[in-house]
Amino acid sequence: MSSHPWGLNWRIFFPKSIALLAVVLLQPIALTGCFSPEEIKHPEIQTEFAPGWNNVAVGGGGYVTGIYLHPQVPNLAYIRTDMGGFYRWDSTATRWIPLSDRFTRSESGYYGGEALALDPNNPDRVYIAAGKYLWAEPGTIFKSSDRGQTWVQSDLRLPMGGNEELRGAGNRLVVSPHDSNLLLFGSRQNGLWRSIDAGMTWNLVPGFPTPSDSKIGILAIAFDPNQPSQIYASVYGDRLYQSTDGGTTWNPLPNSPSHAFKLAVASDSTLYVTHAQGVSKYLQENWHNITPPNTSFRRLIRRETPAFNGLSIHPQNPQELIVSHGQTTRTQLYHSQDGGMTWTEKKSQINNTVPWWPDDYFSNHLSALEFDPTIPGRVWLSDWYGVWQTDNFNKNLPVWTNYSQGHEQVVTFDLVSPPTGALLLSAVADVEGFYHSHLEQIPPHRFGSDRGSFQETYSLDYAAQSPQHLVRVGGDRWNSRYGGATSADGGLTWQRFSQFPEQMMPMRVAVSATNPQQFVVTLSDSQGIRTQDNGQSWQPIQGLPDSIEGPWEWSQPLGADAVNGNRFYYYHEGTVYHSQDGGLSFAPIYQSLPHSDWHFLKTMPGAEGEVWVSLDQEGLYRSPDGGQSFSKVAGVEQAYLFAFGKAAPGQEIPALYLYGKVVNKPESIFWSPDLGKTWIDIGDREIPIGNQPNVMEASKQQFGLVFIGTNGRGIYYRAIGAP
Repeated sequence: MSSHPWGLNWRIFFPKSIALLAVVLLQPIALTGCFSPEEIKHPEIQTEFAPGWNNVAVGGGGYVTGIYLHPQVPNLAYIRTDMGGFYRWDSTATRWIPLSDRFTRSESGYYGGEALALDPNNPDRVYIAAGKYLWAEPGTIFKSSDRGQTWVQSDLRLPMGGNEELRGAGNRLVVSPHDSNLLLFGSRQNGLWRSIDAGMTWNLVPGFPTPSDSKIGILAIAFDPNQPSQIYASVYGDRLYQSTDGGTTWNPLPNSPSHAFKLAVASDSTLYVTHAQGVSKYLQENWHNITPPNTSFRRLIRRETPAFNGLSIHPQNPQELIVSHGQTTRTQLYHSQDGGMTWTEKKSQINNTVPWWPDDYFSNHLSALEFDPTIPGRVWLSDWYGVWQTDNFNKNLPVWTNYSQGHEQVVTFDLVSPPTGALLLSAVADVEGFYHSHLEQIPPHRFGSDRGSFQETYSLDYAAQSPQHLVRVGGDRWNSRYGGATSADGGLTWQRFSQFPEQMMPMRVAVSATNPQQFVVTLSDSQGIRTQDNGQSWQPIQGLPDSIEGPWEWSQPLGADAVNGNRFYYYHEGTVYHSQDGGLSFAPIYQSLPHSDWHFLKTMPGAEGEVWVSLDQEGLYRSPDGGQSFSKVAGVEQAYLFAFGKAAPGQEIPALYLYGKVVNKPESIFWSPDLGKTWIDIGDREIPIGNQPNVMEASKQQFGLVFIGTNGRGIYYRAIGAP
């Protein structure tokens, strides 16, 4: 890919507007086979919701890779995340305001936070470098003149990696404190770029060295606050470079660290550096090792494990600084008030406001430490799960409080909304999953217990005619330990399977409609298995192809019939398989569907033999006879996701929801009251839910309540209300 920009392409995003939703219902169509599930006791369920699309409250759960404080305006703070976009702090409401939600699904890469920069002289101006993966569509730089409410896209197009290696280190994008029109951006693979028109056009700085094989590249840049023409930059794996002419030419800095993570220049022009070997400062053309003594860091140069990362210099005192370890599960913080000659290790007290966070989440894989420039004693900290703040850092035991409201970043694998019990149950990466009885309140705990917990949950299902019985499968990806758990109380408590094949990753689960102890599990890149005794013993499935390889796949090819407890269905490369013996054996029943790698097979609630398959660009297909025949739903040009929900008042037919395209309409989110004959747009162009949506579900308890899970922006919901 060329390292030069591709020409000007101006794009402006405008604030959210309010739209009216017109709803027209057709005559109801009766279905047979409905049932009345047994009621059980559950926590009080929320029944009123905010209008429009909102996040289900989970509470952080994703990597905040940087925090940025404006030097002039109190409480003007921003964060970037690895794959959940960018946010601004609302100190009045004590919550984070998402700034990336206008990006569409085709722009999902822009939810990757490669860098962020503030204009020190203009508090309304902020820049973001947005791009999630080096191998994906090129990233770009956006500029906002209203604190992130609207964005204008620059002409820069480069591979960026907000979710790549060392995403929690460095600072690639900077604005000169002496000239608001001068910006520098250090790319991972395509050199150093310079803008002299406040970030709208960019030019490659000729001659700046970048290792051709590096996935890190230019990791950090820092301006000298006293000398307008002096700038420092680090090339990871090489050394630091210095410019004395405003970034036009550069020279290597002798004896500089080869694996530097963060740079900061104090108000007395001293350069401080955290790096793989420790902490150093550069003063009067000499390097000084100021690494805190008696620390547990190792001399590592591996990209993924920096020894020291966090670094901040007090804005009013050039001799006061704080540093921290980097990508470790328990970071140590060190404070110096004499330029690093002596250090105090700062112990901490935890004021945890997220009930399901264990205290050891604090400073886990710490990415940034920042002195607050306007509020004495305040320090901010960002890490693997969220943002922390203390107002008494100078005390012996500062108290750190986490602030997660509005920052919703979990990656979803699956969602279910049973007809009784929880409004929603979520299966997510890294933090397992949740029972949601209130969509606007953070759940009190994660799934499981010592007997039923995992790192993450890959799939959930319930017995259609006994919905208090659920099964989930997942495991601990870091140590290849997998399995599953069952619940007999709607997901409030879980009991782990007593047996499961060793080191086999489960992908999807489907539970018999009538026998909760009987369910089918597909395995990553392997044959599936079946149990009839709640996971105490397993039998290999016959007749199915090997499953997709996990865990980062979201298609759902497996489903259980909603009425007949012996019937299961499976989609693979255009063929639908069915089982009539409780999932023990499968055979092809229909072999003429289109082939789509992105696919979802679901059965309609309350109706025997109703099998639906969405095939992305190939559309949506329906079988009323257990898979013996399929017909394409007319007018659906793209079926990216779909779901069934509770019927509208006065009707019996389930509501049908679609994320995709219907004839004469752009991609959006739709509701159909008549199984796809007519469609009502319930989407929002200002919140298109564009960060790789990967699962859709609808409430079986409340008409019009729809859920969409994403790959890094948590779970969205909307309640469209009664027609």
